[in-house]
Amino acid sequence: MNVKTESIQQAGIDTVRILAADAVQKANSGHPGTPMGLAPLGHVLWTESMNYNPQNPAWANRDRFILSAGHACMLQYSYLYLTGYNLTLDDIKQFRQLHSKTAGHPEYRLLDGIEVTTGPLGQGFANGVGFAIAQKYIAARYNKPGFELFNYKIYSICSDGDMMEGVTSEAASLAGHLRLGNLIYLYDDNHITIEGNTDLAFDEDVAKRFEAYGWHVQVINDGNDIDALSVAIKNAQRETNRPSLIKVRTHIGYGSPNKIDSASAHGSPLGEDEVKLVKKNFGFNMDEYFSVTPEVLNYYREAGGRGIKKEEDWNNLYKSYKEKYKELAVEYELLSNGKLPGGWQEKLPVFKPGKDKIATRKASGEVLNAIADYLPNLIGGSADLSPSTDTDLKKYKSFSATNPSGRIFHFGIREHTMGAILNGIALSKCIIPYGATFLIFSDYMRPPIRLAAIMKIRPIFIYTHDSIGLGEDGTTHQPVEQLIGLRSVPNLTVIRPADANETVQAWRVALEHSDGPVALILTRQGLPVIDQDKYTKAVELEKGAYILSEPEENPQIILIGTGSELQLLITAQQKLKEQKIAARVVSMPSWELFEKQDAVYKEKIFPKALRKRLAVEAGSPAGWHKYVTDEGDIVGIDKFGESAPGEEVMKEYGFTVENVVKKAMALL
Repeated sequence: MNVKTESIQQAGIDTVRILAADAVQKANSGHPGTPMGLAPLGHVLWTESMNYNPQNPAWANRDRFILSAGHACMLQYSYLYLTGYNLTLDDIKQFRQLHSKTAGHPEYRLLDGIEVTTGPLGQGFANGVGFAIAQKYIAARYNKPGFELFNYKIYSICSDGDMMEGVTSEAASLAGHLRLGNLIYLYDDNHITIEGNTDLAFDEDVAKRFEAYGWHVQVINDGNDIDALSVAIKNAQRETNRPSLIKVRTHIGYGSPNKIDSASAHGSPLGEDEVKLVKKNFGFNMDEYFSVTPEVLNYYREAGGRGIKKEEDWNNLYKSYKEKYKELAVEYELLSNGKLPGGWQEKLPVFKPGKDKIATRKASGEVLNAIADYLPNLIGGSADLSPSTDTDLKKYKSFSATNPSGRIFHFGIREHTMGAILNGIALSKCIIPYGATFLIFSDYMRPPIRLAAIMKIRPIFIYTHDSIGLGEDGTTHQPVEQLIGLRSVPNLTVIRPADANETVQAWRVALEHSDGPVALILTRQGLPVIDQDKYTKAVELEKGAYILSEPEENPQIILIGTGSELQLLITAQQKLKEQKIAARVVSMPSWELFEKQDAVYKEKIFPKALRKRLAVEAGSPAGWHKYVTDEGDIVGIDKFGESAPGEEVMKEYGFTVENVVKKAMALL
C-alpha cells in the first residue's frame, strides 16, 4: 500500500468518525462513540470485503450487511452515503429528524442498503441466521454446476449488548449446529455499555463460548489495524463449514480526548467543545461541520462503483442460466417478485360435516401438505412441537447442514430466535416461512412479531392450543391475554378460524397477504365441521367477519364468536329461536380483516340500529367493546385457567350453550 493510498484511507476513516460526532451533536441525540470506534472496520467492509452495488441495492447476489448494534447506525449511514447509495449529505444532517431517511436506528424500506430493521439488541444477530438459512435453501434449489448464482454471505456487526441477550445465544447455538459457513459476524468488543464498563455484569469469555457453539473464532486486539481486519475477514470468507466470529477490540469514542472508553460516549452527544477537539485531533477544521473532501468522496464512490461490474458479470451468468434452466429461472423470478405459482388454490381441501371432529391445528396440517408441492417457497417448522402443531411437510425432508434443500425446520426450544430467524428468511423475498408453537409461547416471540409488523414482511406465525380448551396442561399453558395482545400490534393480521374450512381459508388469506405478518390461532381440541350447504361458506373469512346464520325474522340480537366458541352460538341460535328470539350469528375470525372493509359492509354485519350484541370468546374481553356497543355483553375470561379436561374447564368458565342463551336473554 503506498503512502497516498494509506493517507486517503485514514482520512476516510476519520471522516466517518467526524460525521458521526457531528450528526449526533446536531440532533442532540444518538450514539456517537460506537461508530467512531468501528470506522476502520466499516472501511474494510465497504471498500474490499463485501459485494454490493449502490446503483441497485436489490441485486440478488449482493452480500447482506446487518447492523445488529443498530444504535451505531451513523456508521452505516456514513458508508452508504460515501459509497454512492441514494443518500445525501443533507440526509446525514437530518439524522433522527421527522421523516428523515436517517432514523435513530436502521429501518428497512426507509433507506436503500438497510436489509432489516434493527435496534432491539440480539434481533439482528438472529435475523442474520435467517438470512443465512435462506441463502443455503435458495442456492440448493437454483444453483447448478457452472452456475453458482447465489453464493452471497451475511455480514453483521454485533455489540457487547448483543452478546448479552438471550436470543443471541439461541441463534448462535442453532447456527453452529447447522454449520452456516456463510455467516461472518464481527463482534465490537469495546467493553462499554450505558451504565459503564461491561464488567459490571458481563465477564465471560465470548470467544470460547462461540467455539463451544461450533463457530470459527478469530481475535483482533487492535480495531484500528485495517490490515489485520482484512486478513481476518478473508480467513472467514474461506471458512465455509462453520459460521465465523471475529472479536475486535475497539475503543468507543476513539479520537475524543476526554470521552474515549467512557460510558458517556455511548449514548449521548459528545458536546460542542469535545467535537471540536475530535476534529483538531484528526487534523480537521474545528469550525467546519459535516466535512467530506472531494478526495475522500471520490475514493469511496470508486469503491462502491466496483459493484456495478460485479453485477454485470452476474447478470451475464444469469442470462446463460436462464437459457439452460428456463423453468427454474421462471420460478425464481415469479417467487422473488412476491407472486405465487398458479394451481395451488385448487388443491386446497374441502371438509365435509360428519361425526368426526377436527381440530383446527389438524386441518392446518392437512392444508400445508395439500399445497406444499405447488409452493416450493413455503418452508417452515416449529419450536420442537411439530407433532403437536401439525406443521411437518410429510413428503419432504428436514433442513440440515448436509441437506440445505430440506423444507422442514427444527428450531429447537427457541421460540424467540425462531421468530427472528423467520423474519430473516422472509426478508430474502422469494420464501414464505412459517413457524409454530403454542399460543401461550407467543409471549416469547413478541420482539420479532413486532419487528415483522414494523417492516410489513410476511412470515406466518402458527399458534396452536389457543385457549383454556387445551385442558389438562393448566394455568401456565392456557392463554388468556395473548389474543388481545397480538391484536394490539399494528400491521399484524390475526386470524382465529372456527372450523376446518375456515382454517383452509385462513391459510389462503395468509399466503395471499403481502402487507405484513399473519398469525393463525388454532385449537388443540376437535371441532365439528360447519355445514357449508346450510350456513354461509367459509370463503367469506377473507372479510374478517360475516353473517354465518341469519334468522328467518328480523334479528333482535347479534351473537358474535371466533374459533371454537362459534359452535356454541350456532346451537344457541336454535335455543333462542325456541324462545321466539331471532338471533343473527356472526363469525368474526379477524378484526384486522374486518376493519379493512368499507362502511357499507360493516353496517351490513353490525347495523347501528341493532345494538343488542353478545360476543363470546375464550380469552380476554378487552377490545370487544368496540363491537358489542354499550348495550351488549361479552362472555370472556378475566382470570387465569385451571388444570382439568378441556370440556370441564370451558364449562367452569361459562362457555356453554346454556350460558350463552342466558346472557342473550338477559340483554333482551
